[in-house]
Amino acid sequence: MAFRQHHRALEPDWHNAPVPTFGHPDARLMIVGLAPGLRGANRTGRPFTGDYAGDLLYETLLTYGFAKGTYRADPKDGLQLIDAAITNAVRCVPPENKPTTEEIHACRPYFAATLKGFRNLRAIVALGKIAHDQILRTLATPLVRHKFEHGAVHDIAALPGVRLYDSYHCSRYNTNTGVLTPEMFHAVFAAIKADLG
Repeated sequence: MAFRQHHRALEPDWHNAPVPTFGHPDARLMIVGLAPGLRGANRTGRPFTGDYAGDLLYETLLTYGFAKGTYRADPKDGLQLIDAAITNAVRCVPPENKPTTEEIHACRPYFAATLKGFRNLRAIVALGKIAHDQILRTLATPLVRHKFEHGAVHDIAALPGVRLYDSYHCSRYNTNTGVLTPEMFHAVFAAIKADLG
């Protein structure tokens, strides 16, 4: 809390508040990130907007028909999601981009409410292990049944008809170190597109 209050005082023109889900509740695809980036969504108020992770994510969504328009790292760029929505496992920017266990737990009811609001959901992408674990814990599903692994696809008994797709997070660190390449990231969304039809 002190971290967020400090940045509210430091940057009063930034969003500096919980970042809402971007997209429509009738979407079949939900993308779950980690948390708002300090100079990304925490600044702009739209998930994955204003930092490098958004460059790769939105380019991929545009490529596979889950978005239309032009992404300019500005929530006023007019970009629209198609049959997709983006949210985060943690709603507020965490210190050093690393949410604590307490923050993740505190955000779980908000994530649960978001998940419950999507009645047509058929696919969820977990961007990283924290998002993957938050999804499973929200669904009261033991983590040992569904190990996080890039490219893995899980059928979750608690959400019949919905598949969980794992991807490494599209952060600059992961792409700079080669943990995640654009081709690896695209392959996840190509599989989703094929499954959704």
